[in-house]
Amino acid sequence: MSITAFQPALAVVRILGIDPGSQRTGIGIIDVDAAGRSRHVFHTALKVLDGDDDAFAARLKRIFDGIGAIVVEYAPHEVAIERVFVSHNADSALKLGQARGAAICAVMQHGLGVAEYAAREVKQAVVGTGAGDKAQVQHMVGLLLQLPGRLQADAADALAIALAHAHTRSSLQRLGLPRDAWRRRR
Repeated sequence: MSITAFQPALAVVRILGIDPGSQRTGIGIIDVDAAGRSRHVFHTALKVLDGDDDAFAARLKRIFDGIGAIVVEYAPHEVAIERVFVSHNADSALKLGQARGAAICAVMQHGLGVAEYAAREVKQAVVGTGAGDKAQVQHMVGLLLQLPGRLQADAADALAIALAHAHTRSSLQRLGLPRDAWRRRR
């Protein structure tokens, strides 16, 4: 599968959403049927920061190993990840970029491509506005997937990324367009 291709022939597509972080990495998995209905499969927040070993390289390995194990266990067909945003704190942005790189390498090692979404795109798809806050994302993810209780923030973000990918993929398939068709050219 190429990085921008979808798997249109499957009756149910399993999507892994990843919200990368250097302390916690959100994981969300949904199944989407041919009619575009989404069903919750799994979610968690991988604890990356461990009091016994706070070395940054060890955190990256935890991300890589944790996502690799989840890919093996749940066998997603497609993967979506949040794109890095430019932060005022360069050190934080670099760490987030490295965490994201570890996550991408983990799924690529298993032959999966990765679709990338900006935080504003995810919020737009799930909340209806690109300026939605974390509480709105958590609430809407819970409603859309019929999940009881309040979701952990990183896991909710990962499920939101998977939902955004499902919505985008469904719309583009209905229009008969390739994955990159909706992106503005700069």
